Amino acid sequence: MNNIVLFLFIAFFSLSCSKTPAIEPGSLTMALESGPAMIDPLKSTDAAASKIEGIVFNGLVKRNDDLTISPDLAERWEFTGEPLRAVFHLRRGVKFHDGSTFTSHDVKRAVDFILNAENASPLRSSFAEVKSVEAPGAHTVIFNLNRKTAPFLDSLVFGVPKLGAANPTGTGPFRLAEYKRDEKVTLERNAGYFEGAPKISRLVIKIIPDETVRTLSLESGEVQIIMNPVTPDLLPRFRKNPRLKVVTSPSSSYSYLGFNMDDPLAGNIAVRRAVAYAIDRQSVMQRILKGLAEPAAGPMPPVSVFYEGAVEKYGYDPEKAKKILDEAGFTDPDGPGPAKRFTLRYSTSQNEFRRRIAEVFQWQLEKVGIGLDIRSYEWGAFYADIKKGNFQIFSMTWVGVADPDILRYMFHSASMPPDGANRGRYKNAQLDGLLETGVTAEGEGRMWAYSEAQRIIAHDLPYVPLWRPMNVAVVDRRVREFRLSADEGIKSLKNVYVEN
Repeated sequence: MNNIVLFLFIAFFSLSCSKTPAIEPGSLTMALESGPAMIDPLKSTDAAASKIEGIVFNGLVKRNDDLTISPDLAERWEFTGEPLRAVFHLRRGVKFHDGSTFTSHDVKRAVDFILNAENASPLRSSFAEVKSVEAPGAHTVIFNLNRKTAPFLDSLVFGVPKLGAANPTGTGPFRLAEYKRDEKVTLERNAGYFEGAPKISRLVIKIIPDETVRTLSLESGEVQIIMNPVTPDLLPRFRKNPRLKVVTSPSSSYSYLGFNMDDPLAGNIAVRRAVAYAIDRQSVMQRILKGLAEPAAGPMPPVSVFYEGAVEKYGYDPEKAKKILDEAGFTDPDGPGPAKRFTLRYSTSQNEFRRRIAEVFQWQLEKVGIGLDIRSYEWGAFYADIKKGNFQIFSMTWVGVADPDILRYMFHSASMPPDGANRGRYKNAQLDGLLETGVTAEGEGRMWAYSEAQRIIAHDLPYVPLWRPMNVAVVDRRVREFRLSADEGIKSLKNVYVEN
């Protein structure tokens, strides 16, 4: 459905919705574009799962909005002795949703699961320096380490589940009541939550892939919150609606084009550099994203102390793109004519907004003689293909980029799926060495390693950087205390209440 039809449909629909609909007392409904492939903090990798798991489970530690680490299930910790041990002291009296007591043995079982290669946990590479874990007492966990690593604490943000439970069971502010894949997730208040019970008793997360339906559901009052992605063209209408408010915040997310480095075309650096110069990011950010984005030079967000801005950048320069392709032997068979130098298969989801951006890229790349064959898939199928390497080019957004060790997860040659997220199968021995140095170095040494790593990534272009999208949510005005975090998390829902 194009935007004109969308606007007319919404305008007609809203005429019959002038009466403010009531919200069921104690209940709140939000809509997401896609649902979690699974709800399992030890195995899931998608953004939808991360949102939901963030309010169902707790980690030993948690990440704050400024990307610092603070206690969560663990109250304190220290590093001691030779051999090196990290000793964590746990909160007392914490209960799982089924009423059982959370203990150090639950942490040990979760970490042992991650360390077991047969379980193919995507977290396993983050625990490479953990030799073993002990639970000498109910409230003490000891990690035996090969060496002290800078990202070790960050790896403990993962939610600790109760393994062996029939349903996903955590210690978080909400418990899972129902999960209908690709339809909805129903959560209920954890009255015994150790930081205080949520103010709402029931949270329904509806999975609505079509933005028109999400919009109409919000307009009608069936849904009280929608969030990323929100088509910027709709924001003026939302702002004029007295029942709604638009909430925005800076983001630590990163949108990019990924390339299959094993593919003869996508794996050619000349092709990647030509694509980088042929894309007019500013035009897309201004005309399609309506200014709700800022240019990205690489995965690390500027708010991070590890951000390196002095890297190779690729402004819009179609003539330079043509020259690069000519020099690499990819000549244009008919100059400015319709024939292409070559065509690349571009994989994306069925989201209308993302398809629109893909079509703009298609038009821009045609100007330098590159054809783009756009293939859109249902989210689950699209994401499965990306993990399998079944693509030439794809576009995605990393959500919640925080610790710079994520660069090792993204780009180290030993971080291929399923143990990591090097989905493009990129290999660079020099980069591997820098990323390994960053794991153990401290102070200026760690800063240097990640600065150099970001320069190599910007030169080699396993990802072509696009932009950092702003976080956007549209919320019913009766919903109070909702806020967006930089990582797109929805943890503020534990503090939300509804005024009818």
